[in-house]
Order: sequence, then structure tokens, then C-alpha cells
Amino acid sequence: MSSLTHHPIDDFFRGFFVRPVDIGNSGAAEAPQMRVDVKENADGYEVHAELPGIRKEDIHVHIDGPVVSIGAERKVDKELKDGERVLRTERYYGKVSRSFQLGEDIDEARASAKFVDGVLELSLPKKAESQATRLVIE
Repeated sequence: MSSLTHHPIDDFFRGFFVRPVDIGNSGAAEAPQMRVDVKENADGYEVHAELPGIRKEDIHVHIDGPVVSIGAERKVDKELKDGERVLRTERYYGKVSRSFQLGEDIDEARASAKFVDGVLELSLPKKAESQATRLVIE
């Protein structure tokens, strides 16, 4: 047997992250990309997603139990003018999204997200196991 431990989440993430999105004639350099790192600790998960060139307002994160979805959209409008005459207008649009399942449910009420220097940082605490409750009969 191999001394390396195999984690089932590795299979889930394999080939998942570095994939440019085809958005037509604008070229792959303009397509948004997303590299994602997920780290697990005893209390939860830390997710770092690189989204260069994306505005905070164009990023959406959705949590449903253990499933986390990150979506982002790039919109770029460039206009080259000569005085009042428009010589050229370029528009680039692209979307990228990733959805993955973590090992445990996420406590949405305590989850947090911040976006600094093109990196989305998610702090996703694990949901505490529910305790069985014994009802008192009156």
C-alpha cells in the first residue's frame, strides 16, 4: 500500500480550476479565470479564489449545506475616440463559475467573504453537529 493518503475530495477537484472561458473574438487573455485553493482545519474551510480583473460587485457566492458555488463575470467596455468621433469600441464579456462540495455542512450565519487585490477569501465555518433534544412532557 502507498504511504500517501488519498482524500476523496481530491478527485472532485481534479481538473476543476484552471480553465479559461471562451468568450468569442476577444481572445483567451481577456477571458476570466479562477484558480481556487481550499484548506480544511478543525473548525471549517478557508477558500482562496483568484479573480484578477473582476470587480467585487460582479462576484456571487452561494452556499447550500456543503455545496459552495462561486460565480464571476467580467464586463469591459473600451472606446477609442478622436475628438467627438468614435474610432473603435471594444466590449469584452466573460463568465466563470465553480461549484464544489465540501466534507461537511457550512454554517452560513458565520461564513464571511472578503475581496482584496483580486483574491476572494472565504471563511466557511463547519456547522456544529445538532444535539438531540429531549422534550419534557407536561
